[in-house]
Amino acid sequence: MNFDAIHTPYPSRRMTVYGSGGMVCTSQSLAAQAGLDILKKGGNAVDAAIATAACKTVLEPTSNGIGGDAFALVWVEGKLHGLNASGPAPAGLSIEAVKGRGHETMPALGWLPVTVPGAPAAWAELSRRFGKLPFADLFEPAIRYAENGYPVAPDLADGWARTFRRYSEVLQGDEFSEWFRVFAPEGRAPRPGEVWRSPDHARTLTAIAESLARAFYEGELADRIDEASRKTGGLIRKEDLAAYKPEWVDPIGVNYRGYDVWEIPPNGQGLVALMALNILKGFELGERDSVSTVHRLIEATKLAFSDGLAYITDPSRMNVRVEDLLSDAYAEDRRRLIGREAVVPAPGHPPRSGTIYLATADGQGGMVSFIQSNYAGFGSGIVIPGTGIALQNRGADFSLDPGKANSLEPGKKTYHTIIPGFITKDGEPVGPFGVMGGYMQPQGHVQVVSSMIDFGLSPQAALDAPRWQWISGRKVMLEHAFPEPVAKSLARMGHEVQWALDHGSFGRGQIILRGENGVLAGGTEPRADGVVAAW
Repeated sequence: MNFDAIHTPYPSRRMTVYGSGGMVCTSQSLAAQAGLDILKKGGNAVDAAIATAACKTVLEPTSNGIGGDAFALVWVEGKLHGLNASGPAPAGLSIEAVKGRGHETMPALGWLPVTVPGAPAAWAELSRRFGKLPFADLFEPAIRYAENGYPVAPDLADGWARTFRRYSEVLQGDEFSEWFRVFAPEGRAPRPGEVWRSPDHARTLTAIAESLARAFYEGELADRIDEASRKTGGLIRKEDLAAYKPEWVDPIGVNYRGYDVWEIPPNGQGLVALMALNILKGFELGERDSVSTVHRLIEATKLAFSDGLAYITDPSRMNVRVEDLLSDAYAEDRRRLIGREAVVPAPGHPPRSGTIYLATADGQGGMVSFIQSNYAGFGSGIVIPGTGIALQNRGADFSLDPGKANSLEPGKKTYHTIIPGFITKDGEPVGPFGVMGGYMQPQGHVQVVSSMIDFGLSPQAALDAPRWQWISGRKVMLEHAFPEPVAKSLARMGHEVQWALDHGSFGRGQIILRGENGVLAGGTEPRADGVVAAW
């Protein structure tokens, strides 16, 4: 991408930031600065990503935590590497166990949707393979913020307050009391500018740092998780934690107009973004904000999503090959379904043969696309007493229908929403990108990739641009800044257009691109408290 030719047609409170020594982009300014400090101390992009991610568990607990999952795409030594650190269902979690407790669908809160956390293992594995600084050094900023506290940022405070109000209504039972003690110590959510601290987080992060995460999976922290689970009705056990290992995987990608776009393979939903781009590359798009362009982007994404929701699950249980879903022949079949009218998508038949995102880059060519999440906000509502560990509710995506691809099984990984992205060209890195936010994520990937590659927008302009979100059927939600004439034309084409009341559901992204001269260009999400830290 030629930075000189990139333009910024959308009003923004931010401009693209440039640097050459290193860069960290994320949705929390203190975390980005912590990652940059690691780079200045001689760390590489992997070290900065770990330090930033650890900080985020303290500085943005509304979206991620120590008890969540993580994925990473790492460019180092001339190659792109993928890490899948999502955890499986505990051995004791089954369809029969869930239905035996009176549920016909997977609950979103409590112990039942808790799966084995992968984030601490991701930090340790990334450091072991590619890190430069001592692992324990990377946790010093996060431990300091947890111990001493930090002033809560405005967007963070807003999300915290909304969750507190909801949890106050729906969380009933002793297993949830620790959440209120840790995250609402004053009987309410912290207000903007108010200092929140958590010594429990500090002690847990110290134990993880000193043991290379073994304390979480085999030691004292694993014992505490097991004890809390047994006491209050959970099914996860220390044996589930001890058996867990993250997986190095080969990234999957498609070539989109001369650029290779990469994602983590299933069980992640990055495949959805790639299928949509594979469909779109057969069209000559007009203006970015023209109704024909927006219609095609929406329809391609709908078709890709219908396939993703039908087929994506634990890769060992998928009955369709990824390469078949990404074949040009299958993309052409799906492309023929896009006409002038909005359709209700259905999965095709290919031939058989609460998340945080951060991006880092160092001055030596290393780049990391990293994402971690507790899934829905704080996760399950379960916090392990005395540790600050908020456990994820990733298992809520499992189906209790044994005929579905993503049906619940003990030890199985569920369909996963969090996805890091990466772009290369002619075998060289262009940079990491990501848009967090549940099922908005592949839709955000499609929109920012198209904005940059098809229409020459800068990283910041691509993130600033108003977004659409496909909900289901013909229903599409638009941000308030979306052009009204285009919205009216979409409605005439059969789209059921709804205007969003706020920007909370449209994802939050970060982008770093490296130019041919080595200069880094970074953009951060205007819908969050984000910052680009560079030097």
